[in-house]
Amino acid sequence: MKKRDQIVIWVDYFNSRLGRRRGRRVPLSLAARNPTLDDLRRAAEAMGLRVIAARDARRPGRPGERSGYIQVSKVDGRTKQSLVRDMAKSLMRVKGAPQ
Repeated sequence: MKKRDQIVIWVDYFNSRLGRRRGRRVPLSLAARNPTLDDLRRAAEAMGLRVIAARDARRPGRPGERSGYIQVSKVDGRTKQSLVRDMAKSLMRVKGAPQ
């Protein structure tokens, strides 16, 4: 269950195969090809964030797909979008070279 002191970050936010209208939140230059929940979890942990993962969750914008999400604690003074951008950069390091 979602908590108020947590931010929900869906795997779809980083998928280069999705358009912005279908849920991608980062520019293509920061997106990864078909990232997994484990990739996202490792990227968040590399940033020093505490992670709670939900594997079989379906994002409301794509109810036919089980992409999953992670919950991370809110960081003082940071917006969700700035956290998502930094996580995209960390995801690129975790997955290797840009794809």
